[in-house]
Amino acid sequence: MKYLLSFLILAFFIQINAQSEANTWKTLGKITYKKEYDELMGFKVDVPVFSDDIKAMEGKEITIKGYIIPVEGYKSHKEFIFSAYPYNMCFFCGGAGPETVMEVSASEPVKYTAEQVELKGTLTLNDSDVNRLMYILTDAKQIKESN
Repeated sequence: MKYLLSFLILAFFIQINAQSEANTWKTLGKITYKKEYDELMGFKVDVPVFSDDIKAMEGKEITIKGYIIPVEGYKSHKEFIFSAYPYNMCFFCGGAGPETVMEVSASEPVKYTAEQVELKGTLTLNDSDVNRLMYILTDAKQIKESN
């Protein structure tokens, strides 16, 4: 009985951790926008307004699963775009919104793959530089799957 209870408690915490990782993109999607005039661009642009849930994640280490969108070729990368969706469905192909991608600065190169990968890094929010994405993951490392 003691082992069964220990197993159930362990399974519960594993399930909560899996749900929190799966919900990261969902949480990052909880944004609204406001129009603000941008001096550099010369017209009004959409500026993200982050929810309290997103603000609570800023500066914290997060774990997130997604797809590598290479910036330069298909090799190992330290800087790339990370997407909630595969390349053919990502924001840059018109299939999703800007809240589904983030800039990644990895501490070690991540080899390109078309398969989903898992990263861990520190989340930074951007609502002021229109030349950058609204989510930036720094000091990122790929979490290797155990086979």
